[in-house]
Amino acid sequence: MPERPPSPAVDPRGLAFAFAAYFLWGSFPLYFEALSAAGPFEIIGHRVLWTFVFCLGGVLVWREWTHLREILADRRLFWGLTGAGVLVTLNWSIYVWGVLNNHVVDAALGYFINPLVTVTLAVVVLHERLRTAQKVAVGVGTVAVVVIALGYGQIPWVALSLAASFGLYGLVKKQVGGRVSPLVGLTVETTVLAPLALVFLVWLQASGASNYLAHGPGVTIGLSLAGVVTAIPLLLFAAASARIPLSMMGLVQYLTPVIQFSIGVWVNHEVMPAPRWIGFGLVWVALVVLTVDSLRHARRPAELVGDPEVMN
Repeated sequence: MPERPPSPAVDPRGLAFAFAAYFLWGSFPLYFEALSAAGPFEIIGHRVLWTFVFCLGGVLVWREWTHLREILADRRLFWGLTGAGVLVTLNWSIYVWGVLNNHVVDAALGYFINPLVTVTLAVVVLHERLRTAQKVAVGVGTVAVVVIALGYGQIPWVALSLAASFGLYGLVKKQVGGRVSPLVGLTVETTVLAPLALVFLVWLQASGASNYLAHGPGVTIGLSLAGVVTAIPLLLFAAASARIPLSMMGLVQYLTPVIQFSIGVWVNHEVMPAPRWIGFGLVWVALVVLTVDSLRHARRPAELVGDPEVMN
């Protein structure tokens, strides 16, 4: 029986970059709650606009201009990334609305069940066949959502919407292919939406409904830094991905919803009745099954990791 090749050594810097990226994504509820005076739609307008400005500046600094022009000249890539940009903006909007309306736990649930949604989309859209463990994981995850819906008295639409938009975003990016760097990809994804965001923000200012300058320097600076806050975890993720195995990135990614869940339960004190705890417990069982199965089939480790650009 042939021996397995030794596992590559893990770069400590790569692991640190990964933890930093997912820690920042997990801490986003605290950031957006600090900007709650602006409201979710104004926050998203600033996030889209300043993300485009920051990424475009990054393209110039890191000399990826040629790569950007190639993507803009390729109609398939451009419109594919534009579609991805619409999905990521939808995801951001639902997330920020959820955070500002005491649905942080639901947001965490959305990112916990996202791997299960991704597997389901692979079957429905790409006609892939599920392994037995994957079928068990999806089945347990479905039961978990039903338990939460029945016990809590309403469908967890924030969680399901986040998971669906995240899953569809990953599907679109998969169709586009891996030829686009994260920085250039996010630049193109916000290219069409940034002018719309600018028009919306100018209209708010002209109509006197803008909160950009109305609540002190903290909100103004926070809104202006939305692009930096969005891009930094992405760059950390890219640096980590180049240094450690994707299977390890897949395990570390659960740090984000764990932090979000902790903020929702122990900082915001969101209601957690017994059925909700049971539902989350079932989701965590499903994720253990899915993760163990993915690690056993490490020839396709990318199954474990979601696209970072949509992380909130």
